[in-house]
Amino acid sequence: MDRASHATTGGTAPGRGLLRFLTCGSVDDGKSTLIGRLLHDSRTIFDDQMAAVRRDSLRHGTTGDDADLALLVDGLEAEREQGITIDVAYRFFTTPARSFIVADTPGHEQYTRNMATGASNADAAVILVDARKGILTQTRRHSHVCSLLGIRSVLLAVNKMDLVDHSEAVFDRIVADFLGFAGQLGFASIMPVPISARYGDNVIHASSNMPWHRGPTVLGHLETIDVDHGRADMPLRFPVQWINRPDAGFRGAAGTVASGVVSVGDAVIVAASGQQSEISRIVTFDGDRQTARAADAVTLVLAHDIDLARGDVLSHPQARPEVANHVAANLVWMGDEPMLPGRSYLARIGTMTVPVQVSTLKHKIDVNTLDQRPGRTLRLNEIGLCNILFGQAVPIDAYAANRRMGAFIMIDRATNRTVGAGMIDFVLRRATNIHRHSHLINKQARAARNHHKPCIIWFTGLSGSGKSTIADLVERGLHAEGIHTMLLDGDNIRHGLNSDLGFTAADRVENIRRVGETAKLFVEAGIVVLCSFISPFAEERAMVRGLVSESEFVEVFIDVPIEECIRRDPKGLYAKALAGKIANFTGLDSPYEPPVAPDIRIDGLQDSENVAASRIIAYILERCAP
Repeated sequence: MDRASHATTGGTAPGRGLLRFLTCGSVDDGKSTLIGRLLHDSRTIFDDQMAAVRRDSLRHGTTGDDADLALLVDGLEAEREQGITIDVAYRFFTTPARSFIVADTPGHEQYTRNMATGASNADAAVILVDARKGILTQTRRHSHVCSLLGIRSVLLAVNKMDLVDHSEAVFDRIVADFLGFAGQLGFASIMPVPISARYGDNVIHASSNMPWHRGPTVLGHLETIDVDHGRADMPLRFPVQWINRPDAGFRGAAGTVASGVVSVGDAVIVAASGQQSEISRIVTFDGDRQTARAADAVTLVLAHDIDLARGDVLSHPQARPEVANHVAANLVWMGDEPMLPGRSYLARIGTMTVPVQVSTLKHKIDVNTLDQRPGRTLRLNEIGLCNILFGQAVPIDAYAANRRMGAFIMIDRATNRTVGAGMIDFVLRRATNIHRHSHLINKQARAARNHHKPCIIWFTGLSGSGKSTIADLVERGLHAEGIHTMLLDGDNIRHGLNSDLGFTAADRVENIRRVGETAKLFVEAGIVVLCSFISPFAEERAMVRGLVSESEFVEVFIDVPIEECIRRDPKGLYAKALAGKIANFTGLDSPYEPPVAPDIRIDGLQDSENVAASRIIAYILERCAP
């Protein structure tokens, strides 16, 4: 095939329009080979591309002397060397009936996060199963993720039928197993097709090796899937990406229409604030237009100069999204570290980035049985129904109603990595009679009465480092100087407020969350509160810092090596932990993340407790001076 003939296939085909689909399933089920076969047999690849595949097949191929068509998709060197897909590979091809964008997603469990990325924009899924192996755990997991992400059309491709003698009985058994499992997933249609991607059986052309199959081929079915894109028929949702102000005479809200239609003259409302205006202009790179529809990138100019910023959502006044900060959502966990309820993450929802935490894990989903299982955390690739608490009210729709407005990702604050993908199920209603109350006496008035500024002094370090001893000396010194203080100590707190918590990672996070909120109340009272806690995780220390103003938090790191703490062992805890009598002990079988840039670092090997306390007291007296 020459380049000229290839160019004729580059445009969008008429007919049923564009179909976005993904291939998924367990590792080595033949996903890349199937896509390679579709590209090859539909004649949408260059001659020089095919020549390169034949050359690479001699080095990386798995099909003997034949060209390994999987190499048309597996572009990364690591993928070719290992014979697996790692990243999501997108390919475009057309037939006389329609155009396609196909996402080849990885099968290995550790790359489920990549598969979820591919599924998030797909209209249909081709789920492959190796005829020799049948339905595997990863097949079930990928099927469940497809269901959660709103995919309703599924083609079950039972691959490698050539390796089971094209057996109809094998095919029927696998189909029955899949239908028995997938019946709970809410797919609108499931089309089973027996194939051999390597040899092209039932991929584009019907196979003479399986005359018993009277259904469509893979391509034949994909060409007929009726996808209701329907985004233009949904209520208007316009997330503002940025405010465009090239000069003093122009101000517009730039972004992409997530759903619906907007025209010049339409009344619009800011979902969160309720401010209203009308559309005076719709500006694009190619000039003004009268109307913009879903997926159009435009700048909307409003008739009134209302308060509008990145993250706001414009809608029609009669069809506003809900604005809430507490929702129930299905969460696919993608982080190497487990999800911990109460830990502060960041959420990207629409064009807004806000703090977020999982307030409650309601249950986990067993991907094999779809049963609901109890749990405290989610680990890599696990799925659960969670109560999600955003740091502020955000405009949202249920994912089932609007995939663009009902989805969010969770980001680790420390690494900036995406660790979770969420699909909002419904808004959690809070009691409408609960409101924040403004007091006549505020923090500033209380601080003035005490004649000093309040703050949190946060002592962190390993068990045995001397935190509590130094904190005691610091409080005594501050008290002598007339400073109003309160000391919160880890052991004492666990006798009362946190007596219901253990020492798992999730309990440690909740322990510090409660202490942080308590310390914040003391700051509101105008008091200097000293907190002596191991607080092993940097995320939670940062969370407490974020509860008050920057000037009201002082992090003191008592830096003593683990070897010295074991030698001191004032409470005999290290000896018990090393003997296996205490589990999840910080520094041994549970991690401690030392501060990178503490406000005060005490060298516990060089500085005596009295010297350390004097240094901290001097710092606080200067910080808290009225």
